[in-house]
Amino acid sequence: MHIIALAAIVALIVVVIIMNRGMHRTGDVRSAPAPQPNAFAKQWRHGLAFISNGKLFYQAPGQELRELQSPHVRAVMDRMERHQQLHGWKEGTAFGRSHTGRDRHVSADAVGIQATSAQFAAHDRVLYFLRDADSFGGLFEYDLAQDTEKRLLHKQYLSLEDLRIHPDGQRVLCAQHARNGAANIVVMDADGGNFRELTSGDTIDTAPAWVPGQADAVLFQSSGLARNPAGYVLAQGPTSIQMADTVAGSLTVILEDPRLDFLQPRVGANGFLYFIRRPYEAPRYGAENAVTDALMFPFRLVRAVLHYLNFFSLMYTRKPLITASGPAVQADLKEILIKGKRLDAEAALRSGVRLNGVPSLVPASWQLMCRSPQGEEHVLASHVASFDIAPDGTILFSNGYGVFALEGANPPQVLLRDKLIADVIAAPVAGSPEVQASQ
Repeated sequence: MHIIALAAIVALIVVVIIMNRGMHRTGDVRSAPAPQPNAFAKQWRHGLAFISNGKLFYQAPGQELRELQSPHVRAVMDRMERHQQLHGWKEGTAFGRSHTGRDRHVSADAVGIQATSAQFAAHDRVLYFLRDADSFGGLFEYDLAQDTEKRLLHKQYLSLEDLRIHPDGQRVLCAQHARNGAANIVVMDADGGNFRELTSGDTIDTAPAWVPGQADAVLFQSSGLARNPAGYVLAQGPTSIQMADTVAGSLTVILEDPRLDFLQPRVGANGFLYFIRRPYEAPRYGAENAVTDALMFPFRLVRAVLHYLNFFSLMYTRKPLITASGPAVQADLKEILIKGKRLDAEAALRSGVRLNGVPSLVPASWQLMCRSPQGEEHVLASHVASFDIAPDGTILFSNGYGVFALEGANPPQVLLRDKLIADVIAAPVAGSPEVQASQ
């Protein structure tokens, strides 16, 4: 009996080691390749930017696509290269390993600095926010004509997203994420000064937008958080659209439904409200989850014991028991986060769902909606992960794997085929009224 029990434990350990190796091999997915030149439709008359895999790309009308490489990021990479030259001899030795067994050396390709949001301050100036792995965040301005960068705001524990510049070019709205999982709307000057919170509370308030003709009104999406007694987030409620009066300090619910999420509200020049609508998925823990947890419990327990013993081996002998930990993973294409939802990218691509020949990472239930001031709604497009409105009213949207232009009643025009389009940004045209108003 003891021999059988011992054999079972050994078998479990072998299975866990194999699973551990397989998981790290699965996680060691290379970052999405950079978009290829000429990927955009040449007849597109506006500048266009997008964020892909934490990198910011831009194409001016009639020009080739290029990545906007931040001088700040290049400086960090240079420092890392110099550090590698000084300490490269430690690689592969006990001096080059941390207590977790991972190599301390990190290549320049694994720099954890990513762009989270961008907006055009003018046709030749871009505001964007960068966040690194050390919890530092900064707001930067890039001059496309001079190829120079200006640092506007940079400090620890600053995490901003959803930048929206006021039409006058003087103020910027954004969402600030706290370390406890909540987020609120803030406003500041375009140079990073006069930083002020507009909303507060244990909610996730994101995607702010200015309301044309109402200087004191701000639209945003909001969802509540449910926490356990220890303060950990257990669930997120359905997302509604609300409007804040920044002078009166009042909130008005614009759209709310316990069965739906309403995302990324924008008001066009015509006064219509544009937003993404998708079904709300409440967290569930059913019989299937319980059975899976019960079956996996022995494997998870043995794996935890192995890592516990591996930690002590590193502490006292500087030699790991498990050598399959591999390098740190920056991006796993199998599971990605789009608008607060974790999606299995591989499963989405295998499903064969396409929009104008471009694989879609989000389902057809993610719809771009248009709502008139009278309350009439109609669907503009399906499979919509993010969108923006160009100065002439043309709508740009992404299905997570490509970018499309929607003009009037015409079918969507494919502008870009790429991987993991997190956000798409329409640029103003030089000489347009919008640009002149901001200068």
